[in-house]
Amino acid sequence: MPAISVEKLGKTYVVPVREPGARAALRSLFRRESRQVTAVGAIDFAVEPGEVVGFLGPNGAGKTTTLKMLSGLLHPTAGHATVLGFVPWQREHDYLRRMTLVMGQRNQLVWDIPVADSFERNRAIYRIDAARFKRVVGELTDLLDLGALLERPVRNLSLGERMKCELAVALLHEPQVLFLDEPTIGVDVTMQRRIREFIAGYNQRTGATVLLTSHYMADVEALCKRVIVIHHGRLLFDGQLSALVASFATHKTVTVELAGPAPDLSDYGEVVSREGERVVLRASKADTPKLTARLLADLPVLDLVVEDPPIEEVIERVFAAEAAP
Repeated sequence: MPAISVEKLGKTYVVPVREPGARAALRSLFRRESRQVTAVGAIDFAVEPGEVVGFLGPNGAGKTTTLKMLSGLLHPTAGHATVLGFVPWQREHDYLRRMTLVMGQRNQLVWDIPVADSFERNRAIYRIDAARFKRVVGELTDLLDLGALLERPVRNLSLGERMKCELAVALLHEPQVLFLDEPTIGVDVTMQRRIREFIAGYNQRTGATVLLTSHYMADVEALCKRVIVIHHGRLLFDGQLSALVASFATHKTVTVELAGPAPDLSDYGEVVSREGERVVLRASKADTPKLTARLLADLPVLDLVVEDPPIEEVIERVFAAEAAP
C-alpha cells in the first residue's frame, strides 16, 4: 500500500475582481464579481513507503498547495488523497502524530524563548513520554550539532542555526512521513549540505517517506532518485531522475583543459565558457563522440570531462516543452 496516494486531487480558489476607480468600487458593493483560479488541477501520483521523492516546479506551480492539502492544512475542491491510510484534511490525531510539515519560511519555534523550551512545548503537544523525548533530543542534537544552540533564544540564532532547530523540532515525534517545503532556503552552501546529509540519514535510519520541494537542484540530485514535476497545477513528469535527464537532455557538456592557452574552439562545438586553458563546449548527444575524438587528436589535452547538463537546465526544458504550442 502506498504511503501517499493522490487521485485527481485539485484545489481551486474563488478570487474577487473589480476594475479600478470609484465607480467600480461602488458597483462592487451591490454586485461582486469573481473568477476561479486553479492552483492544483486533478493530479495523480503515489509514493511508496521509504521513498524520497522530489516535487518540482516553478513558483506558482501548486507545490506548496499540494503539500498543504496532504498535511491537512487545506481542503481540496476535487479528488481524493490518503497518507498512511488517513484522509489528511480530516486531521485525525493519529495521523497528525505520524507526519510533519517543514516549511522553510515558516516557524515552529517560539521567537523569544530558548530552543529547548520550544522542544518541551512540542513534547507536550505530541504527548511524548520523557524517556523517548530524552532519547530523540539526544539523537537530533548529535546529528545536527545543536548542543550550543538549545539554551539560546530563537531570535539570537542565525538563519542556518534556526533551520537546523526547525528540522529538529519537527522530528521530535519521529514522523513516518515528511513533507519538506524548501528546507534549505536561504542558508549557505555548507549548511545546505549538512541538512541534506541529515535528511538522507533520517530516511535511512527510520524508513520515513519524504516528499521534498526545493529550488536548489543540489538537494534533489543528492536525495531523490525519483521526481514529480508540475506546472500550472498539472503534472508534467513522474519518474526516475535519470529518465528525466535522458528524455529532455538533448546535449552533453564537454569540459576540456589544455596544456597551453586555449585557441578558438567554436569549430568544434558551441563554446559555453572559457577561462585560460579551460573551455566548456556544448554538443548534441549524437555529435559528442566525434567531438571528443577531434579534441584529443588535434589539441594538447590535459583533461577532458563529458557530463549531462545541469538538472536546472533539464527542468527548464520540461517547462519549455509544456509551454510550446
